[in-house]
Amino acid sequence: MENIQCPIPGYENLADEFGTLISTYPPPFIYIQDTQALRTTLNAIDALLRDLSNLPASSTNPSKIYYSRVDCVASFTSRLFYEAVINTLVGWEPSWEDGCANWSAEGAVGGKWNESMDMFLHGLRAAASTCGSRIKSQSDYDVRFVIVVERAERLKESLPEIIVPLTRLSELSRIDLSVVFISQVGWEDIRPPLGASPDPYYIDIQAPSKESLYPHPLVQHSLTPLTPYHPALESLYSHFVTTLCDVCFPFTHDPNELQYITAARWPGFCKPLLDEHKRRQRKPENEDTDVDMDVDPEDEDREVLHDRGMDFLFQPSTDTRMRLNKLFNPTLSNALEALLPRLSNAADWAKKNEPPPDLLSLPPGQAHLGQSQASKDSSAAAEATSMRFLPRMSKFILLASFVASTNPAKSDIRIFGRGLDEKKRKRRRAAPKMSAKKKSAGPSKVSQRLLGPTSFPLDRMLAILGALLEENEAEWKLPSPQFTIPGEETDMDISRVGIYASVMELTSMRLLHRASPPDRLDGPPQFKCVISHDMALVLAKQLDVALNDLLWDPM
Repeated sequence: MENIQCPIPGYENLADEFGTLISTYPPPFIYIQDTQALRTTLNAIDALLRDLSNLPASSTNPSKIYYSRVDCVASFTSRLFYEAVINTLVGWEPSWEDGCANWSAEGAVGGKWNESMDMFLHGLRAAASTCGSRIKSQSDYDVRFVIVVERAERLKESLPEIIVPLTRLSELSRIDLSVVFISQVGWEDIRPPLGASPDPYYIDIQAPSKESLYPHPLVQHSLTPLTPYHPALESLYSHFVTTLCDVCFPFTHDPNELQYITAARWPGFCKPLLDEHKRRQRKPENEDTDVDMDVDPEDEDREVLHDRGMDFLFQPSTDTRMRLNKLFNPTLSNALEALLPRLSNAADWAKKNEPPPDLLSLPPGQAHLGQSQASKDSSAAAEATSMRFLPRMSKFILLASFVASTNPAKSDIRIFGRGLDEKKRKRRRAAPKMSAKKKSAGPSKVSQRLLGPTSFPLDRMLAILGALLEENEAEWKLPSPQFTIPGEETDMDISRVGIYASVMELTSMRLLHRASPPDRLDGPPQFKCVISHDMALVLAKQLDVALNDLLWDPM
């Protein structure tokens, strides 16, 4: 184990324990649980096994190691599972030219190792013989197989019948073999009943320390372009990731998630410094600047970089760092809330929260991080574009939901009611003007649009949807002789399954919010419309509907 190093910082204990077991006398069944960062653990195990398999067999390492990784999400049938194991162990890659054939041993008759567990065991023995013949010519050492089963909890749902044979695979195949289960859940949750499986060698991955979670340092091969990943920003980057880890450590220990959040926030964090550096270069040398950007006079590499004609970014002073921290620290928690559950992606979030240009040149009282007008316009344009590609019926459903969330329920009959022989709405009469004495008697009523959307039952929204369709779509429909009563065809349209499917699709898109619990059986489900008034106006314009005539309290 002297030649094996830990591939990922913070996983030294795993590398020592797991590497020692695999290279000496491994247990037939190992179970590794990681509840914090499963992907990082999988990468560490893969890198460790790759290094062990590259080592030649020796007296301290008595067996040549061959390993295979099987993802239970991709291998959801027993055939796929068996094929992935045997093809990887012998280094076989199916090709299109050969008909995507699986590996078969030389001289074997009907070498189909994926039909059953019994044929799979024969395939493991054949693979061991083939791999052993490769190294017998060089040494007298044996072959050792390691099968890593990733996300083993999926076996309980997709392949429960092979859990027990996998845990006893070493004694069934009678070869030097070790099976490693890696999962986020404990072995007690997927253990087969009646004690059919042996107890595994259990390895619990502890949460890494905060120091080991720091993202990797800046790496840039060319020093010519001035980018956020220039090596001159190394000290500022270390300071930034320390602050980021302090904010995110209570919520996530996954290095991949921290690097994802860092990639979204770091370019915006150093952008004011890069803008200030460019502004200083544009100014004459004898002109002072507003920001104190002190330079270390003992930096020996500066003259070298300057002689080469390369851009060099001066190290910021302590006041500049404190000013950047004051401006950007509140946005770190916002980035965590938006990017950790993947409510947004890193590129869109970074573009939306990009700081204004020349932020450090502004006075401290005027410099603030708010969503710029360009980003607001771009986000509004993106929302309008997404609305434009919705189906026409979904647009009517959204418009009806907005009306139901904004208007009181008692106003529906007045706005959408019809007479027997007329087609005009029965609009409410204008309320008589009250005197100043009566008006001051009670508190003024706040508009519902200022109070926010209210919940509405699904039946009410469908009734408003029927009125909107009858008012704006009935004359465009083809004549149907089977419908003789006015509104009969519209009532049939709003009761179709497609309407309910569209409502659920809009809920999944977070344009509608379900206010009632899903398991509630009494009464219709309750919803809220979460689109803004501006987006409702865009929808009404696309549908050629007068929205202000449908609102009880128009602006």
